[in-house]
Amino acid sequence: MRKPITLTIILGFLCFGVGNVTGANPGQIRWNNEKTDTTRITSILIDTSAKGFKTPNQAVSYIAEKFIDTPYEASTLEGSPEMLTINLDKMDCTTLVETVAAMAITIIENRSSWQDFIYNLENIRYRQGKLDGYASRLHYISDWIVDNSHRGNIREMTARLPGASHQVKTIDFMSSHRDSYPALADSLEYARIKGVEIGYRSHRFPYIKSAVLMGKGAASIMQDGDIIAFTTKTEGLDVSHVGIIRVENGVVKLLHASSKAGKVLVDPLTLSEYLKRNRNITGGRIIRIDPR
Repeated sequence: MRKPITLTIILGFLCFGVGNVTGANPGQIRWNNEKTDTTRITSILIDTSAKGFKTPNQAVSYIAEKFIDTPYEASTLEGSPEMLTINLDKMDCTTLVETVAAMAITIIENRSSWQDFIYNLENIRYRQGKLDGYASRLHYISDWIVDNSHRGNIREMTARLPGASHQVKTIDFMSSHRDSYPALADSLEYARIKGVEIGYRSHRFPYIKSAVLMGKGAASIMQDGDIIAFTTKTEGLDVSHVGIIRVENGVVKLLHASSKAGKVLVDPLTLSEYLKRNRNITGGRIIRIDPR
């Protein structure tokens, strides 16, 4: 595993009528290419809306396919000051999942404008849905799950699924590796991150062990379009990679932004084979988009 820098980099290197008005003003948005990105976002939303999908998972799976072959690049969210960064041309595993999730939520709300997508992207990426500096970003997947579940954006299914176990772990990788995070040179942001981590000392969370996910019944545990967050042996970290489950003819695969392949793809390995080759992974957490 390469040296992690923040959750989006931690995960990326191994690789969680009138529209809405985003809380991020135009000066807080960092586009890769505003003209082409806004056009593409609107096109994907309109196209997906026309399909009339009946479940969020169907929308997630369909939208994720739109980004296959997108080049992989870590650290696309990093920059000073912290801004709502949008880059459809290069992605890591986290930005892929967040982009797809924000689009799916926009579709479920029966909206189809890029402004609504921006609102939903900020809503799932930042604590309480509001950009307020580097530490307001939900860097840890456990924090991302807790915050977004509380606000009704997602539902973690893990504990409800067959074979679920629980793990207790202190999540403090960022403060323990402060020198790897340029933003944490700022004493205020460092203190804010430490404050977040206090809430995750001896954090108990559900996961499904790799052995279960590699079993013959895996296809009955997960659904096409589920988000999967891979738990890790790495000290201080809860999750090391995220992706989207694909079930093809009863075979479970992973659609993800792969650092090894250098792009977004449906991994040629089955999920079972993928887990066998990634021994640092201990299991997975299953999340579904479920705006309420």
